[in-house]
Amino acid sequence: MRIRPYIECKDFDEIKNWMTEERAHAMWCANFIHYPMEKDNFAKVMQELAERFGDSPYVATSDKGELIGFFCYSVDVDHDEGMLKFVLNNPQYRGKGYGKEMLRLAVRYAFEITNVQAVHLNVFPENENAKKCYESVGFIERKTDLNAFAYKDESWGRCNMVIRRD
Repeated sequence: MRIRPYIECKDFDEIKNWMTEERAHAMWCANFIHYPMEKDNFAKVMQELAERFGDSPYVATSDKGELIGFFCYSVDVDHDEGMLKFVLNNPQYRGKGYGKEMLRLAVRYAFEITNVQAVHLNVFPENENAKKCYESVGFIERKTDLNAFAYKDESWGRCNMVIRRD
């Protein structure tokens, strides 16, 4: 597996098809990105994250170049922490360990290249599969806020998880 910068003209048309269900989409992006995904809106959100937080979007690919996953990453120099956002796997690769491998590479990049002391992310606790995946890589729960997000008639918490450099 390899990680490279996201290239809109090459990657968007495939990534937009990975979310086919509205509730799962909301769990992925907390509705920061419109459903169904549209190129202009997605580009606008990526631009806003870059301007506000320094986020950069990345993709994970197989050695043959097939898209396996997507995520955004930024560094908070004041707290010496990296943050992962919008972690998403290609559905054809889910449940096969590719998400864990992508996360391990992202964390390795954070520690070795951006030299942070910790990496964190947020996940809705109701997204049990994602939370278990993060835990399996070594992320631990740092804080959970109850009723942080409303989706239709549901109320979801927000769990902040962190992994620290050894």
